[in-house]
Amino acid sequence: MPTKFATRKSWHEKLNNGQKPKIIELPPEAWKKMGGATMLVSTPWDVDAMIRTVPKGKLITSAQLRAKLAAKAGAECACPISTGIFVRIAAEAAEEDRAEGKSRVTPYWRVIKPDGRLNEKLPGGPKAQASNLEAEGHSLEPGRGSKPPKVKDFEKKLVKV
Repeated sequence: MPTKFATRKSWHEKLNNGQKPKIIELPPEAWKKMGGATMLVSTPWDVDAMIRTVPKGKLITSAQLRAKLAAKAGAECACPISTGIFVRIAAEAAEEDRAEGKSRVTPYWRVIKPDGRLNEKLPGGPKAQASNLEAEGHSLEPGRGSKPPKVKDFEKKLVKV
């Protein structure tokens, strides 16, 4: 008897899932923590499209990405959980494209943490992200302890929001 997990969706199927963005009203007690009264729950496709706007040699933090998505949609903030998941979906779909021989893929490696550190949840982890960033001319500072590496002078390389 087949289970609901018998066939896994590809990352491209997850990216193009037909989901529509939603803006939700947050309760007043969440306004300060989340940064506003209205929060965008974006889509994987919109996150992928926003990442594609980051030019070679530039970076965007996850916080900047959320701010740009929220502003574009007319919300005060964007959901950090769903946006993080959607960055991962865009990244995995890009790696599917690479595996198929495509050379122009979503440059997900340009998305860094707000403190300039690399993201452990992207395909290949910080090591692969570091390799992609170094190939674009970025220099890295080694991680300390369990923390991943950080892009040197990342603030100077951020896109304008």
